Amino acid sequence: MPPIKFADLDPRPAIGPLDGRYAPVVAELADYFSEPALNRARIRVEVEWLIHLLDSHALPGAPQLAAAERTYLRGIVDSFGPAQIAELGEIERQTVHDVKAVEYFLQRRLGGPARDAIGPDTVLTERLAPVIHFACTSEDINNLAYALLIRGGIRQVWLPAARELHADLADLAGQHPDQPMLARTHGQPATPTTLGKELVVFSFRLGRQLDRIEAAEYLGKINGATGTYGAHQVAVPGTDWIEVSRAFVEDQLKLAWNPLTTQIESHDWQAELYSDVARFNRIAHNLATDIWTYVSLGYFAQVRGHGTVGSSTMPHKVNPIRFENAEANLEISSALLDTLATTLVTSRLQRDLTDSTTQRNVGVALGHSLLAIDNLRRGLAGLDPNPEPMLADLAANPEVLAEPIQSAMRAAAVAGVPGMDNPYERLKELTRGHRVSLEEIRQFIAGLGLPPATTARLAELEPATYTGLASELVQRYFNDAVGWPEPPERSQP
Repeated sequence: MPPIKFADLDPRPAIGPLDGRYAPVVAELADYFSEPALNRARIRVEVEWLIHLLDSHALPGAPQLAAAERTYLRGIVDSFGPAQIAELGEIERQTVHDVKAVEYFLQRRLGGPARDAIGPDTVLTERLAPVIHFACTSEDINNLAYALLIRGGIRQVWLPAARELHADLADLAGQHPDQPMLARTHGQPATPTTLGKELVVFSFRLGRQLDRIEAAEYLGKINGATGTYGAHQVAVPGTDWIEVSRAFVEDQLKLAWNPLTTQIESHDWQAELYSDVARFNRIAHNLATDIWTYVSLGYFAQVRGHGTVGSSTMPHKVNPIRFENAEANLEISSALLDTLATTLVTSRLQRDLTDSTTQRNVGVALGHSLLAIDNLRRGLAGLDPNPEPMLADLAANPEVLAEPIQSAMRAAAVAGVPGMDNPYERLKELTRGHRVSLEEIRQFIAGLGLPPATTARLAELEPATYTGLASELVQRYFNDAVGWPEPPERSQP
C-alpha cells in the first residue's frame, strides 16, 4: 500500500518546529503572532476607531455611544474565538481581502445582534455601518494592529523570558565571585580571572540590550491612503483630522504617533527593535559558545536535570545539547531579524507589499529566540562548577605570572630602582617557548633586586591568587557602586 499522506491528516502535522516539536515552549506567542491574533488585533483597531470617531464628534450627525454600547463593541474583540475565526475565514474567502473581511465581520454585529445584546434602542444599527473603516486604508488598520501585537509579544512574553535568563546568569555569577579560573585570550593561557567575573560580563552585556528593548517605541499612524488625510478632509472638512489621528494613536491605543508617512507606517521602529533583539541574540550566542567551551574543559559538570540519554552509544557522556540548541536557534532568529530589519525600512514609492508577508514572520523570529532562551536557562540550571580542573589548569600554567612580574619591574624602574632594564624581554626569555615551573619563577624574582616588600609580594603570588580585582568587580556589579544595574529578581525555570 502507498505511504500515508501526511498532508491529508486532520489535524495536519506542523511543517515548522515552532508549531510542532517545540510548540509548548513558544505557545504563548500564539496570542500575538498567529493569524487569528492578527485578525483580533485588526478588529480591536476597527472597534476603537469607531468608538473614537463617535466620542470625538469627528462626524457631524453621528450618534453618541452609551457605556453598554462600548462594552458590547469591545466584547466583540474579547469573544473572538473558534466560531468567529471560522466566520471571518469564510468572509475572507469571498472578499479575497483580509482587512475588508474584518470590516464586513463587524458590520454583521450591528443591527439585530446589537439590539439582542443591548436592547431595541441601541444606536448600533445598520446606520453606523459606514463609520466602520471610515476613511481608512488597509494599512491604517494593519500598522496599528502589528504595533499592538509586537508590543504585547515583546513585553508580555519575550522580555520576561529574557529577563529571567539575565537573572539566572547574574545569580550564577554571584555564587562564584572568587572562583579562580585561567583566562584564555586567542585560546592561549592568559591572565587569570574568576568564574563570577566572566559571567558578570555577559550579564552586564545582556542587561544593556534588555534596557534598550524595554525602552523601545511602538509607532502607529492612521492618515489615509497616502498619508495626506485626503478622504477625511474632503468628506468632513470641519474636523481637525490631524488631531483626531494623534489622539487615537496616542491616547486611545497608547502607541507613539507617527505624523508623517506614505500609505504605510515606515517600520523604522521595527527595524530598530529587531536590531536590538538580534544583538541580544548574538551576545547570548557568545555566552552559549563560551559555556560550551568551559564544559569541554571540564570547568562545569552537567549533573542536575540531566537524567536523560547523553549519547545513544556512549553512556559516560552528557552532551551540552542545551547550549548547542540555543546556538542554532539564536542564529536562525538573528538571520530572520536581520532580514526583517533590512526589508521593512524600504517600500517602493508610497507603497509596495513586501512588508505584508515579511511581518508575518516576526513571530517566527522571536519564537526561535524564545526557544534559545529556554534552552540557555535549562542549560545553566544543570551546571555545577568544577573547581578541580580550573585549579589544575592554573597550576599547570605558572608562566601567566610573567605579566605582573614585568609590570612590577616597570614600576620599580620608574621609582629609580636599578637593574630593571628590559623587563618584558627578560620575562619573554624566561617563559616563552618552553615550560617553566613556579619554583623557577620564584628564583627569578629573588634575583631581580626588587625592593623587599615587592619581592615578598611577588614570591607569594600564584596563578590561582593572581585574579586582580575580579571579585570586587562582581561585588560592585551587584552593589550598584558604579552605576551598573542591579540584577533583576529571579524565579526558578
